[in-house]
Amino acid sequence: MEILGATLRVCVDDIETAIPFYERLAGGKALRFERGGVQVAAVGCFLLMSGPPAELDVLRKVAATIAVKDVEETRQVLAEIGADILAGPLPTPVGRNLIARHPDGAVYEYADRRS
Repeated sequence: MEILGATLRVCVDDIETAIPFYERLAGGKALRFERGGVQVAAVGCFLLMSGPPAELDVLRKVAATIAVKDVEETRQVLAEIGADILAGPLPTPVGRNLIARHPDGAVYEYADRRS
C-alpha cells in the first residue's frame, strides 16, 4: 500500500466565500464538484465542503482524506491489520474511495485516482 499524501477536510458555511481564501492560501484554483447534495472544492491540500447540516455532521467524523495508489490494495491491507471498512470501495468523480475506522477509533477516507 502506497500513501501519496493527505487532504485536510474543512466544513464551511459558505463555500463561495471560502474558495477565494483557500485558492490564495494554496496558490491554485479550486476543482469543484457535488456529491450527495454537498458542494465540494478541492484546493491544494484542502477539501472544502458545504451543504445540509445532517450531511456535514457525517462528513465531520472523517478526520482526513488519504491519497493512495490503489484503493483495493489499501482495503486489503487495512482489513489485514485490524481496520473496519465502513464503506467502499466506491467510484468517485476522479477514482475510487473507501472509509475505514482504525483500531484507535479514528475514521479516514482513502482515495485513489483510478477508474
